[in-house]
Amino acid sequence: MTRQLLNWTIFLVLTIGFASCNGQVKKDVPKENLNKSKIITAEQPKLIKTQGSNEGDNVHCSLQDKAGNLWFGTTSEGVYKYDGESFSQFTVADGLNSNMIYCILEDKEGTIWIGTEDGVCFYDGKTFTKIKIDVPNNLPPNKNANTHSVFSILQDKSGTLWFATIDGVYSYDGKSFTPFIVNEGAGGYKSSNNNVENILEDKAGNLWFGGRVNEGVFRYDGKTLTNFKLEELKGHNWAWPALQDKNGDIWFSNWGGAYRYDGKSFTTFTKEDGLCNDVVTRIIEDKSGNLWFGCGGIENGGISRYDGTSFTCFTTKDGLINNAIWTILEDRTGNLWIGTRDIGLSRFDGKTFTDFSEKRLQFPSTSDRL
Repeated sequence: MTRQLLNWTIFLVLTIGFASCNGQVKKDVPKENLNKSKIITAEQPKLIKTQGSNEGDNVHCSLQDKAGNLWFGTTSEGVYKYDGESFSQFTVADGLNSNMIYCILEDKEGTIWIGTEDGVCFYDGKTFTKIKIDVPNNLPPNKNANTHSVFSILQDKSGTLWFATIDGVYSYDGKSFTPFIVNEGAGGYKSSNNNVENILEDKAGNLWFGGRVNEGVFRYDGKTLTNFKLEELKGHNWAWPALQDKNGDIWFSNWGGAYRYDGKSFTTFTKEDGLCNDVVTRIIEDKSGNLWFGCGGIENGGISRYDGTSFTCFTTKDGLINNAIWTILEDRTGNLWIGTRDIGLSRFDGKTFTDFSEKRLQFPSTSDRL
């Protein structure tokens, strides 16, 4: 009888407590204010996976648009837009030409451009429009003629859009695409298959091109192209141009580390210097001048912060959702958004990592079940 009485007492306490909490909500928040959006945002928003992604898929690219919305492109789940309260997902069913997204850019007019496995499309705030990039007959077809992958999009200071594709580099003036071809015999560069993956414009207006099929990187000053061979880069003779920092130095990355170019020579940074991993996929500079390096790619890495003197490495041990990093974005309030393997998304406020992605179910191994 004593145990039964105790159980009834606990039940009554919990019931009264629950009723009191509900009563407090009804009292403090008018019923008409409990609209649908507030009910949804009462819980932690998540990237909900609907397209059958697997552990090898990434949150691959990101941006914050002029209106303050955050955009995240994935390699299997299309695009997510986060308005500060909830996520909206866009896929081929909404007009995208592919759910595999490589890059996102907002142009000066506020149009969102999306580079995918199957070309490029843009979003005007209401609908997606697909644009076909015609490959000239004199250029060899890519290895997979059914795709026209767009790896990087940049708008230069003049307003011209540049697209790095599997069929070479193209410029777009708003009406037509022009292949970027420089006389190869004069030591220049010409478009060919999958030779550029990243494009960067520096403060002087030079364009930098880099990709895993090239040797080194290329700088184009509007007339001539200069090739930097970078033989010393730990056996990796290619590099992605990433950014130009506040000091004017240009940063590159590859599977051997990160590289700083001061206009005369390259300085190499690796795991031995404090990076989480030598595989560096992304570099950004925050408002305070710190550099952040996304490491790992397909293996364990993390995110490294460089204050100009030393590196600090953050991993899953610190709350990061996944150690294989593919994109980093600093929003207007100073938060870092980190996209990872397995469609992972974390927000870092300088102290705490918050998970914004749906966790995959983890099943116990056979030995754990026995």
